[in-house]
Amino acid sequence: MGLKIWHQSFTVLQDLPAYLESLKRRIAMVVRPDTQVIMHGQIEGTYPSEYPGTDIKYDFLYSLHGLQWIAAAREAEKQGFDAMVLASIPSPMIRQIRTLVNIPVIGYGETAFHLSGLYGRKVGMLFFNTERKDFWAEQLRQWGVSERFVGIAPAGVTFHEVAAALQDPSKRDDVVKKIVATGERVAEELGADVIVPGEMPMNLLLANAGVNYMGGATVIDGIATCFKMAETMVDLQRISGMQPSKRGYFHDRPDPNRVDQVLKFYGLENLGSRIRED
Repeated sequence: MGLKIWHQSFTVLQDLPAYLESLKRRIAMVVRPDTQVIMHGQIEGTYPSEYPGTDIKYDFLYSLHGLQWIAAAREAEKQGFDAMVLASIPSPMIRQIRTLVNIPVIGYGETAFHLSGLYGRKVGMLFFNTERKDFWAEQLRQWGVSERFVGIAPAGVTFHEVAAALQDPSKRDDVVKKIVATGERVAEELGADVIVPGEMPMNLLLANAGVNYMGGATVIDGIATCFKMAETMVDLQRISGMQPSKRGYFHDRPDPNRVDQVLKFYGLENLGSRIRED
């Protein structure tokens, strides 16, 4: 039986058509022939520009925008999707989302960092959203992978450079060379034998360029790991009935009717219906 997966981006995908089309092509190469992936992004007008980093560098605004991900997950289950992929490395609200829906929910960062342990001992990260550097130590601690994390380094490129390279292939090589040079330093100076490309657009650019190693360190392909993990977790749920824990404060599930009441109280009951398919 084929799968239907809800893809959720932290960008407004309508604002980034070249990124969207490149992402669709890469995902189609990764998933099984009978897996259908439906693309979704943040609601149009969520950010003041096409770059969400202007908002998500602030903890409050990052958390507030994450409410769309809660609404999207509930909408995905309501519409009969088999799984949801949170295609953003921090994967906002992922722990809370898993208490609200019964379909597998896979996050890019969580999956990439956990799988890094199967490819090496020490993992480093590259990123262009440098304003969020303080965020990652706490996030990796929550994921339980901080022990093998050796550090994070600016990728040497900006979001706009990466976006331009995805749109114009003639710019790709120069941007990729800058990222690889930084990755090689992370491998050499920090001792990383696995590297996670932070933001999903950078991950996509490196995957399209066929970059599998930097200074001998394995480069995690976040798109491939996310969607193969989504397929695997749906298979496991179907085969063995495995689902996320429902025990304890961080996993216990609130009454869905009460969730509806609270969302209505805050005027958020129709938020999910505003998240469009791209």
